[in-house]
Amino acid sequence: MKPLSRKAKEAIKTALALTIAYAIALAMDWDKPYWAGFTVAFTSLSTYGQSLNKAAMRMAGTGLAIGVAFVLIALFPQERWLFIVFLSAWLGFCTYMMGNPERGYFWNVAGFVCVVICISAGPDAANAFDIAVLRAQETGLGVLVYSVVASLLWPKRSGPGFEAAVRQLLAAQLGLFEGCRGLRRGEADAAQIRELTAQLRQAQAHFIQMLDAAEADTFEVWEQASQWRAFRQHAAALTTSLEHWRDSVLGLQDVDIHRLCPGLNEVSAALAQRFRDIQGILDGRLPTTEPERIELILDQAAARELGAFQLAELAAAGARWREFETLTRAIVTDLAAIKGAPELARGEVFAGMQAAPFVIDQDRLVSAGRAMLILWGAYLAWIYVPDLPGGVTVVSMAAPFGMIMVGTPQLRVAQIFWPAFISTLWAGLIYIFILPRLSTFVELGLLIFVTTFTIGYFYAAPQKALGKAFGIAMFLVVAQISNDQVYSFMVVANTALMLPIVFSILFIAAYIPYSPDPDKHVLRLLARYFRSSEYLLASVGTGADPRRSRLEAARLAWHRQEVATLPRKLGTWVRLVNPELLPADQPGALAEVVQTLEGLTYRIQEILNESGCEYPPAFVESLQADVRGWRNDMRKTFDRLITAPGAVDPERFRTGLDAAADHMESQVKATLERPDRAGLSDEQGAAFFRLLAAYRGVAEAMGNYARVAAGIDWARWREERFA
Repeated sequence: MKPLSRKAKEAIKTALALTIAYAIALAMDWDKPYWAGFTVAFTSLSTYGQSLNKAAMRMAGTGLAIGVAFVLIALFPQERWLFIVFLSAWLGFCTYMMGNPERGYFWNVAGFVCVVICISAGPDAANAFDIAVLRAQETGLGVLVYSVVASLLWPKRSGPGFEAAVRQLLAAQLGLFEGCRGLRRGEADAAQIRELTAQLRQAQAHFIQMLDAAEADTFEVWEQASQWRAFRQHAAALTTSLEHWRDSVLGLQDVDIHRLCPGLNEVSAALAQRFRDIQGILDGRLPTTEPERIELILDQAAARELGAFQLAELAAAGARWREFETLTRAIVTDLAAIKGAPELARGEVFAGMQAAPFVIDQDRLVSAGRAMLILWGAYLAWIYVPDLPGGVTVVSMAAPFGMIMVGTPQLRVAQIFWPAFISTLWAGLIYIFILPRLSTFVELGLLIFVTTFTIGYFYAAPQKALGKAFGIAMFLVVAQISNDQVYSFMVVANTALMLPIVFSILFIAAYIPYSPDPDKHVLRLLARYFRSSEYLLASVGTGADPRRSRLEAARLAWHRQEVATLPRKLGTWVRLVNPELLPADQPGALAEVVQTLEGLTYRIQEILNESGCEYPPAFVESLQADVRGWRNDMRKTFDRLITAPGAVDPERFRTGLDAAADHMESQVKATLERPDRAGLSDEQGAAFFRLLAAYRGVAEAMGNYARVAAGIDWARWREERFA
């Protein structure tokens, strides 16, 4: 007999759990048993640990939603406008918090369940307690039933998948490191490096997801959760460090690095071997001694022949080398402790990991505003539109659909509407032609099982998870299965008519405050990026940072976050841009634009980090005019790019850059050749060279951006088009 496939097994588990949940709910004579079905449908994932983790967040989110709903109903029993003001504010807060990828589902449930309880309670506040208790019972039932079924029937633990995710992450880190080595030797190109970087980011995100799941269903991982969390921090820092090392390698393309570092090949090979040794720890090959520090030795005689900017770039690359060499040693000790060699766990702790201060995220704030607008639109329609199809259900449905749409702005409304509408019609046929002919729960249970299995089987792929959830949810909503079953064509008709109303509200909200078209959104993100970059360059000088007020500090933190996060956001949106807007001979032009902005971000962050050093007044005075002039030129460049992303002529920019660099280099050389070196200490000299490399890196990154952006017809992007 041919064994069952994995997707058939998962579909059977979901269908069986849903059928059992309905059997128990109907036997207990609970109202709205489809709430238990929703829990099963939305928590059934590919592994037991992922399902448990999501179920726990759903249960916790439901508990928080019940508490907030009670508070709102108690405070505003007769004030419907104040009530909806504070309810929408809570929904907006939860939508904003959904931006946290680790606890997004918790806040999603806390938001829409609160709306469901508050709205379903109606004018009689006494109903709120019964509805809240029922919601908690049904949610708990769904969690319990699916957990038992998933643990007994073909349980798929997250442990093997988690170990594979760790190996994939380490392999991706080694791949990017080897790719950077190949780039230096001419054996790799920029497109390959972009692909390796994308693979590393995907592996990092997958590892984080699998760690949460493995902690829930794998005892060995749960027992060593603190060590795995330390590994997670070090691995994330190493990923960032490798991306910065990539930019350092690109900045040293014109330098004979092997002459400067005669042992570069050997130390690079040693570090690559350390990556392989890290992978070997997972196979049980535990180290018996502390990993030795891998030093990159510089030929001082050869270094003295370099220009100031080349020397500065070399110093910055050396600092980055030391950083990820330290991180690899930390990862060795992390994994050694996890695998049974705790005596190695006293390795050096990387000091570069600091918690970022809280700063409001503009895109998450817009999403929160849209969610509130959607709730208000549904609420006003319910109050002022006579005989509204679905009635109060429009509000209850708008909340979860709205949170999904605003949480994933790249998702078009039509991509959700048609699966939901087709599922409603299909469920309506079952409701009208099949359900009235059933007389026992055996027949009903068989129908529930077959329907759920069919949906789960054909929508088993992870990318179809939304279609699976919608298919099961709409079937349960339309069927309205209960002990006192009543059949009416109006149930199907009202649901079918209600969907266009809800999705019309979603469609209108999607265009507020601006169009969701990918090309227009990319232009807005680019403008925000260059505006923040201009502000950051204006906020620094060659000396110590001036004293700032709290407002100025908050503005600085805001713009730092914008520059740090916008390239990643751009990377999501550029994949959706209409290919007709891109040059035919450069299919990867936008991906290269994003990579140049990532390099620019890294350099701007270096300027901000290094500009706080206090230099001797004589040294500052000798270079202040050049640095200020260069910084002002870059600010003017950023200002032009805010309104025209392709406004910079790459050839003219390169000519001006080289001229400014030559003049500044002569100034630096003259200053450093003074007998007293203008009072500059060795530590200050190292900091200055890193700052100098950052300034030159900003200009180089801008030159690379101008070269790529010049080949794109940005004017066409601003034209109005009809899909």
